Amino acid sequence: MATFTVNGKAVSTNNDSKKLLAFLREDLRLISVKNGCGAGACGTCTVLVDGKTTSACIPTVGKMESKSVITVEGLNQREKDVYAYAFAKAGAVQCGFCIPGMVISAKGLLDTTPDPTREDVKKALRGNICRCTGYVKIEDAVLLAAEMFKKNKPIPDVDHKGGLGENLLRLDAKEKTLGYGEYVDDLVFEDMLYAKALRTKYPRAKVLSMDTEKAARHPEAVRIITASDIPGKKKLGHLVKDWDALIAVGETTRYVGDSVALAVTENREALDEVLGLIEVEYEELKPLASPAESLAPGAPLIHESGNLLREEILDKGDADAAIAGAEHVVSRHYSLPFTEHAFMEPECAVAMPEDDGILVYTGGQSIYDEQHEISDLLGLPHEKVHVHSQLVGGGFGGKEDMAVQHHAALAAWIVKKPVKVRLSRQESLMVHPKRHAMEIDCTTACDEDGIILGAKFTIISDTGAYASLGGPVLQRACTHAGGPYNFQNFHVVGRAAYTNNVPGGAFRGFGVTQSAFAMECNLNLLAEIVGISPWEIRYRNAVRPGQVLPNGQIADDSTGVVQCLEAVKEVYESARYAGIASCFKNAGVGVGIPDTGRCIISIEQGKLHIRCSAACIGQGMATVMVQMACETTGLAPDMFIVEPPDTRRTPNSGTTTASRQTLVSGEAVTRASGMVRVELDAGKTLADLEGREFYAEYVAETDPMGSPKPNPVSHVAYGYAAQVVRLDEQGKVIDVTAAYDVGRVVNPKAAEGQIEGGVAMGLGYALTEDFPVEGGYIKARYGTLGLFRATETPPIIVRIMHQKHFGPFAYGAKGTGELACIPTAPAVQGAYYKLDKVFRTKLPLENTFYRKPKNR
Repeated sequence: MATFTVNGKAVSTNNDSKKLLAFLREDLRLISVKNGCGAGACGTCTVLVDGKTTSACIPTVGKMESKSVITVEGLNQREKDVYAYAFAKAGAVQCGFCIPGMVISAKGLLDTTPDPTREDVKKALRGNICRCTGYVKIEDAVLLAAEMFKKNKPIPDVDHKGGLGENLLRLDAKEKTLGYGEYVDDLVFEDMLYAKALRTKYPRAKVLSMDTEKAARHPEAVRIITASDIPGKKKLGHLVKDWDALIAVGETTRYVGDSVALAVTENREALDEVLGLIEVEYEELKPLASPAESLAPGAPLIHESGNLLREEILDKGDADAAIAGAEHVVSRHYSLPFTEHAFMEPECAVAMPEDDGILVYTGGQSIYDEQHEISDLLGLPHEKVHVHSQLVGGGFGGKEDMAVQHHAALAAWIVKKPVKVRLSRQESLMVHPKRHAMEIDCTTACDEDGIILGAKFTIISDTGAYASLGGPVLQRACTHAGGPYNFQNFHVVGRAAYTNNVPGGAFRGFGVTQSAFAMECNLNLLAEIVGISPWEIRYRNAVRPGQVLPNGQIADDSTGVVQCLEAVKEVYESARYAGIASCFKNAGVGVGIPDTGRCIISIEQGKLHIRCSAACIGQGMATVMVQMACETTGLAPDMFIVEPPDTRRTPNSGTTTASRQTLVSGEAVTRASGMVRVELDAGKTLADLEGREFYAEYVAETDPMGSPKPNPVSHVAYGYAAQVVRLDEQGKVIDVTAAYDVGRVVNPKAAEGQIEGGVAMGLGYALTEDFPVEGGYIKARYGTLGLFRATETPPIIVRIMHQKHFGPFAYGAKGTGELACIPTAPAVQGAYYKLDKVFRTKLPLENTFYRKPKNR
């Protein structure tokens, strides 16, 4: 028996072999301690053990004998008040999953070093990964907390009007900082069971037989579920229904994340043992490990429809003629790898029977997408599938596809009890889609003055085993390949191929990270040939309002790439070793696809309930909606309650993807708020409006790809950016200066935080992150992904452009999320080219300060 104290109270347990993390969460219900990786790599489970920061997932309870453990719940009230205020005030909270661990690391520092430097803070946080913020504002929060403790400063009164442009404190900051906000894995229900999938042994193999009898006889086993138990449609998928919920006997697996069976047990600890008793006989087949193999003549079919998921052709002007007649031409081939989202919260879902339907608690990016796919799987009408979103611990596109929701729902529907499915971190790496690996051939041409005359691209995308969002990602890579520049001869051929690799799907930047890298790097070579600076070639070609983008769309009055470039000119030109890149990114789905935002504002007990299904995956959607509603109605922020996404309460406002929610759902909120304002202006009070609902929607109208219009509207809005990355003589990044046109800024501190996080993610993409896949097998672990930590993240200087002209919707806000990370990698590449004259064409960049040659 181990006896020790937790938050000042004596505890004891006979299960000495149990991990401290499991004991804290399951036995004591201390949910601030999060399970992010289970391997001591991420820091979400950080606690203090005898005053020392410790990953609770590593030691067993038996090692705690006579020790003292402190979690966020054990902080005194003064500490809770200060940390809650400091993290909210600094804008340090986004998805929030890492924040309680950050707070504990901060306490460990401040208890011994009450007046720390920023370097002290960075070192104290080096064991805590944050994927959202880029660490800058977390460091600011710790420094602010230190000052408040040292000077015994009171918590200031906060009085916001809540309108646009204010740094309204994030609505969910306190619950996330203090760890009492509930993510899905924090939920526990009476009689709850646990389920886990048995994954295929091979990326590509025929399932010859399956024997589940031994597993079913295990004393902890409740049910073994196979494909024959599925009551509805077996194949799922957002756009293409090609993804098997379970692979049946006689069928062929397509990647290592495929499931062949589900085990449901009374205790989570028994799952692996039960799964190990399922006997599966396979006929191993050679996997198709690349698009070149899968598209080769005679290649075996991964899907009956063929191995080519999508081909996109964008043709404007005469690129061949423009290139043939140009003074200067540059052609290069670029290789971009798979990369992992590495959101802090692994996927988890809980499902249970509800009346004659099913209730699913989720942490995904669209409750309605989940509702529709689960209803197909179970053969139920949509209205019988009730989906409710908890807090979401990051997504970046990686939580758009079904990962656990469908399995939890299927198991709960069959066993008629609550069932939780949670992926281990290694399962998460295996299962969910990644940023697409792409091979890109790029040719760009200009005249003697550096004016771009034409460009051609061939883009080959590895979409992996299933379609996921591979088609739209390919589209976006194509429509944005020419960059934010004014030239009219543009030809792109894009192909997305099925392989037996992990699927490629939505990831921040949505294909533009890849094609922008190619275009921007080519521009540096053209500038060198012409004899002008990389800044100058971008400035001469930057699209101005009224000019035409390569995809044919006319740039509107809100176009601000010129201002972004002007904002970074001095930094770039005064640096010895620096790289620069520009980019643009759409807001809204675009290309003629229906794109609707919906909102209900209901007056209930004197408060205005904002009901919109837009998922917050860290970007602060609730705060955005409240600020737009405050701006419209003139009411104070505390008059609003933002309800969590719920298919019974919140209307379908689409997926959190394509940087669309601020604009599309924001406009719906603005319109619903406008209806309330009309009533208030007519002299009615909220008491008069009690019980009423105000519904509004907004449909973003765009033209499809291939539209015959001379200047089709591909997207309703674009954001623009320019970044400069400076290096020292050893190749270490000194700092990053990031200038952004994001339209009307709803919350400046939140916008800065999005950009800082995007830059940090872009630095990882450029320099350290990789997701090796060999022969269809994943060779990555969370601790080896190469994610940037606080000690590696340089200063990030954000400059947000204040425009004179704004778009007509959502007060002119465009959204920031995806735009934030796109220009970083090519800017880093340009900086290294300036440093050592080696032109690198593959990511992550090789032979750098951050990635030495393998033979050293």
